[in-house]
Amino acid sequence: MGIIEKIKEIEAEMARTQKNKATEYHLGQLKAKIAKLRTQLLEPPKGASGGGEGFEVSKYGHGRVALIGFPSVGKSTLLTMLTGTHSEAASYEFTTLTCIPGIIHYNDTKIQLLDLPGIIEGASEGKGRGRQVIAVAKSSDLVLMVLDASKSEGHRQILTKELEAVGLRLNKTPPQIYFKKKKTGGISFNSTLPLTHVDEKLCYQILHEYKIHNAEVLFREDATVDDLIDVIEGNRKYIKCVYVYNKIDVIGIDDVDRLARQPNSIVISCNLKLNLDRLLARMWEEMGLVRIYTKPQGQQPDFADPCVLSAVCLIVSYTLTIHACLYWEGAKYT
Repeated sequence: MGIIEKIKEIEAEMARTQKNKATEYHLGQLKAKIAKLRTQLLEPPKGASGGGEGFEVSKYGHGRVALIGFPSVGKSTLLTMLTGTHSEAASYEFTTLTCIPGIIHYNDTKIQLLDLPGIIEGASEGKGRGRQVIAVAKSSDLVLMVLDASKSEGHRQILTKELEAVGLRLNKTPPQIYFKKKKTGGISFNSTLPLTHVDEKLCYQILHEYKIHNAEVLFREDATVDDLIDVIEGNRKYIKCVYVYNKIDVIGIDDVDRLARQPNSIVISCNLKLNLDRLLARMWEEMGLVRIYTKPQGQQPDFADPCVLSAVCLIVSYTLTIHACLYWEGAKYT
């Protein structure tokens, strides 16, 4: 039995199992088994040479944004409008067969935009070269999930499920769980607050499923079983995602208003060039880029070529600078 068949068998068993207090330990073990199998599914086959055609392109600019979506939702047209790079667009599906990069010049910065081939249901299992597409998305700073506003809302759930199956966590923060393997000492389980989803017994069973018998686990939030498994796996990528609903010119104003009010969503029309400026502003906001203009001593500030940092890097640099200054001041008076 292959890995995909094993995953489907475990999923069928979870669907048959009633969720209650008596079965939560069994369900937790099944979730851990699925996570292990999906990690094996992403590993290259043994004996593979590593050759073959891939989608990866060299990073360029101050940030990277990936366009992900089903075929024929307007990804190539959006890339052309935002970057000026030609990406073939047609009325049939799978027009784009490889990764096409473009550069967005916005607020004195350069943002790399990647037009990826359309993915289909089952992409996490390798259908339609979905693994290569999702692997490129993992290297991005932001994901734009392009959706057809005239199609079913189920497309969003399908794409989110496919991305989560390969370790991408959209619009989530890493769980506040401290986990460290040890050589001896058994399992140490602690929490700083009452837990409602995980107890010590369930934690032990999941760790034993991973053949971990010596570790230190500390919960700093009321996390779930899935959060614990993500921390143990250690290969999850937490990334921001904006849901871009294209083709709003073919639906009613009430539907446009409903879609626009959904969390992390924005509505556009590539055909009529509607709301593209707002999309760029939203991308800039979600990426958290900060421009720093340097001023040489005795000269005017250089507003032509800023130093671009992420907000997180800026906070870390500022904190380190304060600590260095305090240390220097302390040393001066001792």
